[in-house]
Amino acid sequence: MTSPLESVALFHLGPVPVTAAVLVTWGIMLALALGGFFLTRRLSLRPTRVQALLETVVETLDGQIEETMRVPAAAYRPFVGTLFLYILTANWSSLIPGVEPPTAKLETDAALALLVFIAVIVFGIRAGGVRGYLASFAAPNPIMIPLNFIENITRTFSLLVRLFGNVMSGVFVIGIVLSLAGLLVPIPLMALDLLTGAVQAYIFAVLAMVFIAEAVGEAEHRPSQQRKDP
Repeated sequence: MTSPLESVALFHLGPVPVTAAVLVTWGIMLALALGGFFLTRRLSLRPTRVQALLETVVETLDGQIEETMRVPAAAYRPFVGTLFLYILTANWSSLIPGVEPPTAKLETDAALALLVFIAVIVFGIRAGGVRGYLASFAAPNPIMIPLNFIENITRTFSLLVRLFGNVMSGVFVIGIVLSLAGLLVPIPLMALDLLTGAVQAYIFAVLAMVFIAEAVGEAEHRPSQQRKDP
């Protein structure tokens, strides 16, 4: 097992190195895209068991978004749902022999945290415009602008560290036990690792929703507050 801080290029596409984590990510993206296509191409008013299961998943996701963000779920479902499904699938990819989950690599988790950081800005601007979003950094007063900006950076970094630390540690523990105890002994640890992977995907998605909801709420609130001020 290579160091999680080390990424060895398998080959290059021009000047761009392609690592194992990138290949696994491409495989996950392809699997999710094909799965979404084939599972939803024959939807009907009389749902099959598979369609009923998918509708339950979507309704559960919508309920979580509305409960966490206090807004209609439709606008946020694609981003939050894709984020959760990718992280969950990536964490569980360790079940495949010889595959190391891409979320055990620092660059993957940094990319996911960066996506959340960008999404917070995009949804904040969409809710209150550029002026409303920028004005939210001055809440409750302009003195807080540097601190609010630093908070946005540090909480994004905390997403990275939390996901990286938990997934990487699980991979290391299973690898060590497997090398020392043989094939069958680590099975309970693998089950625990699956549970941890699901929990980490859920926590990451929930925190992303919280950050986006905060930006949207503050961006929407600041313009109306400014209009009421004399």
